[in-house]
Amino acid sequence: MRLPEGARIFDLEQPRTEAMPVYPAHRPGYSYLLHRRHEDEYDPQTSGPRSSASGIIFCTDHTGTHIDAICHQSKDLRLHGGIPVGEAQGTRGFSTLGVEEIPPIVAPGVLLDVAAKEEAGALEPGYAVTAEDLVECCRRQDVEVPEGGVVLVRTGNARRWDDVENYLAGPGVSTEASRWLADRGVAAVGADNVAWDVPGRRDPELGCLLPGHLILLVERGIYIVENLTLEEPSSEGIYEFLFVCAPPKFVGATGAPVRPLAVV
Repeated sequence: MRLPEGARIFDLEQPRTEAMPVYPAHRPGYSYLLHRRHEDEYDPQTSGPRSSASGIIFCTDHTGTHIDAICHQSKDLRLHGGIPVGEAQGTRGFSTLGVEEIPPIVAPGVLLDVAAKEEAGALEPGYAVTAEDLVECCRRQDVEVPEGGVVLVRTGNARRWDDVENYLAGPGVSTEASRWLADRGVAAVGADNVAWDVPGRRDPELGCLLPGHLILLVERGIYIVENLTLEEPSSEGIYEFLFVCAPPKFVGATGAPVRPLAVV
């Protein structure tokens, strides 16, 4: 079966290298090592012309473009649904709410291109996207937030991917904007920054860093995708699409690398 004629696929994953930006709490990050080389067992006398190579992938589960499982965050040591963390976590991960429980996501998606309002095409580091920003995007782009769908917020920070220091100090989504999206019944959200929230900013009401994580994951059970690249659909004015994302079934894991797609 083929996609309908004229359909397009936008790849929303950033490339994975040892030099890519990694949130401090999730270092050392990513490494790929070539374990078996083609010449290691090459012997045309016994195995003919064929040879093989294979490698080892090392990464923490919140590096590169990835999705947060619900067990990734807790509030007062309780997971979503009031589950005490001590009842669910162990040395091999979580017995519930792990990444293997995330179903394949195939849902209507909307790109809210907040950065389009800036002449430079990117929000300044430290900028907190407001609910008003998102409302204005919906008006300007003539789109609505789909209940049960996925909302991707473009800050323009993907343009700094090769500048680690500035990427990690980038903009993010405010507490009120996270609540605004949650109140609209989305299944998942995503952004082109390292942590969805503004890195390093403490919410005075909730008294914590990464308040959107607490609201979305713990209180509402809404998945978060981070480190997206949204430049290509933005450049073409693509704001509505079918969002496709299928995390690997890493049993008990708090997150997993993903390669999300926007199908138009």
